[in-house]
Amino acid sequence: MLVLALVLAGYLWVTTTQWQRTAGEWEAEAHRYASEAATLEQQLDGANAELAAARDQLATATGRISELANEKAQLGDENVASRQHLDYQARVSEAAAKVAVALGQCVDAQDQLIGYLEDADAYDAADLTRFKNQVGDLCDKASDANDALQQELAS
Repeated sequence: MLVLALVLAGYLWVTTTQWQRTAGEWEAEAHRYASEAATLEQQLDGANAELAAARDQLATATGRISELANEKAQLGDENVASRQHLDYQARVSEAAAKVAVALGQCVDAQDQLIGYLEDADAYDAADLTRFKNQVGDLCDKASDANDALQQELAS
């Protein structure tokens, strides 16, 4: 009986130790996934903020273009003013088109990124990070185009 009790106690001790180890591994895995989820949520919040900023820039640029077009339409000498106005309108229109296209691409890319981040488990984290960086570069170019437009509008 004593031997049987010792064998049973040994078996229960080994089984308990294995269960504790397995439970610890599962707990560590759960913590890792929770950390990844928190990181992806922060990235999603950042992308949403960038999207809102890009939309605000587009609205500001559009409003400013309209204001300046109205101001420049009231130039003094009609011949000189007309030629200056046409040249200015061409430059502003070209810059505004670049801004509109670039901001549109930025907004579209951010919308796509948000979609990816909402289902982040379906994608490789490295691919998501690379795409996020590409979207950031695209939006930086849009911001640069907007800065160029603002400089043109200020002149």
